[in-house]
Amino acid sequence: MTQANLARIKAHLQNIYEDSIKVEIAYQGIVELLVQQSKSNEQRPKKWDQKDALLITYGDSFLQDGEMPLVTLQRFLDEYVKDSINCVHILPFFPYSSDDGFSVIDYLMVDPDLGDWTDIAQLNKHYDLMFDLVINHVSRESLWFTDYKAGRAPYTDFFIDVAGDPDLSQVTRPRNTPLLVPAYTHHGRKKVWATFSADQIDLNFANPLVLVKMLQVLMFYVQQGSRIIRLDAIAFLWKKIGTPCVHLLQTHEAVKLMRSLLDLVAPDVILLTETNVPHQENLSYFGESDEAHMVYQFSLAPLILHALHRGDGSYLTDWASHLEPPPDNCTFLNFTASHDGVGLRPVEGILPQREVEDLVNNMHRLGGFVSMKSNPDGTQSPYEINITYFSALRETHNSNGPDQWQVERFICSQNMMMCLQGVPAFYVHSLTATPNDRDGVEKTGRTRSINRRKWDYSYLQALIGSERSSNAEVIKRLTNLIKQRKKHKAFDPHTPQRVVDLGSNFFILWRAGDGVKFPLLAVHNLTAEIQPLDLTLIDGFTAHKAWVDLLAAGQIISLQSSKAMLQPYQSMWLMPQEIDGESALWAISTN
Repeated sequence: MTQANLARIKAHLQNIYEDSIKVEIAYQGIVELLVQQSKSNEQRPKKWDQKDALLITYGDSFLQDGEMPLVTLQRFLDEYVKDSINCVHILPFFPYSSDDGFSVIDYLMVDPDLGDWTDIAQLNKHYDLMFDLVINHVSRESLWFTDYKAGRAPYTDFFIDVAGDPDLSQVTRPRNTPLLVPAYTHHGRKKVWATFSADQIDLNFANPLVLVKMLQVLMFYVQQGSRIIRLDAIAFLWKKIGTPCVHLLQTHEAVKLMRSLLDLVAPDVILLTETNVPHQENLSYFGESDEAHMVYQFSLAPLILHALHRGDGSYLTDWASHLEPPPDNCTFLNFTASHDGVGLRPVEGILPQREVEDLVNNMHRLGGFVSMKSNPDGTQSPYEINITYFSALRETHNSNGPDQWQVERFICSQNMMMCLQGVPAFYVHSLTATPNDRDGVEKTGRTRSINRRKWDYSYLQALIGSERSSNAEVIKRLTNLIKQRKKHKAFDPHTPQRVVDLGSNFFILWRAGDGVKFPLLAVHNLTAEIQPLDLTLIDGFTAHKAWVDLLAAGQIISLQSSKAMLQPYQSMWLMPQEIDGESALWAISTN
């Protein structure tokens, strides 16, 4: 550690705490923590490239009698995705009391119902891993909260108890549950802050010991091999009554502090912020290239769903056309589905309210649910749609029922996501074409369970082994697409993108830039109709005599045959057949 490093850490702390005593407490705790850390010897040429593709899964998404779920997860990975997926986000795999892992009882243990740290290490031998740092709150059943209720130091100030009846109407709420919940302590009944549920008690980061404690957890995860650290619900970290209590300066500074610490001890580790909020608020977590290395592209899932459901890409194209490139050394994590639902806040100001309402109504028709949030005026509004992405694309807005295009629509959605600048992430239930799990909702009473099925692994194997199942078709086609994508440098997250607007029926994207010899033109038909397209209308197409469609067994499109007829939901990934005497197909095969 140099004096410059230490000065930077202290500067972060001075921006977080006004009290110099708190600054010193946090500083001394961090210095002690750094002394215990050894700098990672792993040095990657780049933090990410086109070979990165991420799978999001629970530790128990696959169950097999007589086998620990983490072992079964490894079997699934090895059997079906080892040549396509290189990084696995195992959603919180710690002991928990609710919310499928996000109400953590012990940050340093693996849930014994899933396996142990040996199983995590075994997975890490073959795959990069992403861990969740559930930083905003802990379980009501955690030892920290137990010690708080018992009045044991230092936990007496680890949580936020609110006296009296202050005005909390400005607080941004992601849920419609009470913000303050009762806690019965040795000092009487308290009201404690709980942003997400009565079982998830928010930590008090105004106490510097809490900050140091969570930084210890962060460093522990780095030691256990996590390549990406996901900061869950980070936007709500700092509370100040009289403010919205979201995106506060202290929260941003805490993210900068974590990045500075990782730069010191693990420069290859990626910091990812999870902020399911309106688009510009989400982008603020890049900072000035000094906060998160990566942010979720939250607007993408609802916009792609809307475009394919309406057969109209106008809003998607307009949004993507105005999307600023990420700052230096930063990128997006692109996804269409996750363990949560399809967030609606990220399209505020992008989709008109009437379009959002229409989408919500149609998702109800397709068997989905909608989670609500509380607003400052006491009203409630839709927060997210709870549905599997595969079921969400079963029909379109004007269908009279299911049609024959569900798989093609779904594959088109994933093609678009893979083409955009950033790292692609696939939820396990997208990869396996999982339909809505209504039984899961009935069993748990939680609408999010519709998208969190636990597969009987033998049954899933049988489905994938069947040539006629949508599960088999989707996983085969998606893994082949990911492998195709990994071959071309145009998909490197550093490669710029340019959106082409040729009408609402299409979503068209260029990927080209310095150091990329073969540019890529991605064309997607968003409709259930055959659509003609004159490719010469695309600026740059006529610069090359012939193009190869990577998705059609190397089909050649020449300038003389440039009027393409795209089948319903067809995607084309086009690149020049030859540049400077070099064949595109040969360049890809040797890349």
